[in-house]
Amino acid sequence: MAKRIQFARTGDSEVLELVDTPAAEPGPGEVRVANEAVGLNFIDIYFRTGLYPAPSLPSGLGTEGAGVVDAVGDGVDHLQVGDRVAYAQGPLGAYAELHTLPADKVVALPEGISCETAAGAMLKGLTVQYLLRQTYPLQGGETILFHAAAGGVGSIACQWAKALGVKLIGTVSSVEKAELAKRNGAWATIDYTKEDVVERVRELTGGEMVDVVYDSVGKDTWETSLDCLKPRGLMVSFGNASGPVEGVNIGILNQKGALYVTRPSLNGYADSPERLQDMADELFDMIESGKVKIDVAQRFALAEAGKAQDALASRKTTGSTVLLP
Repeated sequence: MAKRIQFARTGDSEVLELVDTPAAEPGPGEVRVANEAVGLNFIDIYFRTGLYPAPSLPSGLGTEGAGVVDAVGDGVDHLQVGDRVAYAQGPLGAYAELHTLPADKVVALPEGISCETAAGAMLKGLTVQYLLRQTYPLQGGETILFHAAAGGVGSIACQWAKALGVKLIGTVSSVEKAELAKRNGAWATIDYTKEDVVERVRELTGGEMVDVVYDSVGKDTWETSLDCLKPRGLMVSFGNASGPVEGVNIGILNQKGALYVTRPSLNGYADSPERLQDMADELFDMIESGKVKIDVAQRFALAEAGKAQDALASRKTTGSTVLLP
């Protein structure tokens, strides 16, 4: 038996419960990982609330973790029992002591990177990799706007952008978060609770506006983000923290400057074992080189998953948060 967090109905954090379940044996092409740390992400809240439907109920939760391979199914030849590994995709169920998932969603973890660091880095770091290196391949010299710059994804993006020679303007909600974003490499910050984001972007860029906006907030910032783009700029909407963007008239893109828009996801980029490994290798290189440091700023026991999600949803966290089985 192994402990895991599950929910039998959608709702607030009180629907999460810690239960004992049989440890699933890995089938062909699968491995079982004994988690040492589990990553906490906004997408977990989307599943819990029903914004994203779980395949069935009751359901496990979470897709990110790191630990040691505990069992290996038939046909798996690139991993063996005892290997240190990390993952960010696969079936829901990472909020657990043991998690069984497809082996092609698992990557070997370099010795120099701890399981806590990996659990705080995989989903967020791979997200930054595809955003900055694939969705809009930054070359250096661009000016970009990144919402929630002091959050888990934003903290990594600030560092990676600086390493690329990119001017990142980050939106934040407090003086403390502004200081954190700047320490991480943000070129400038905007406190959206006190400042007009569009006007500050105009001032900071001398009226040119930005090449690309990375927006994980969704509904509340959609139009503001479009107004920050220069003509033919790219709007990258990759999250729904304030709710999904709905009812959009596509003609608004023309009205605001022949803009482009995309709604990417990790699964859309890490869509083969080879691409996943290449992306992870670049992320691990950035971490091991010291260009990107992963700030695991909050740690909760597995049983406190609901408390951890509430802290994330209320924007009381910075950096990455992990659950410790």
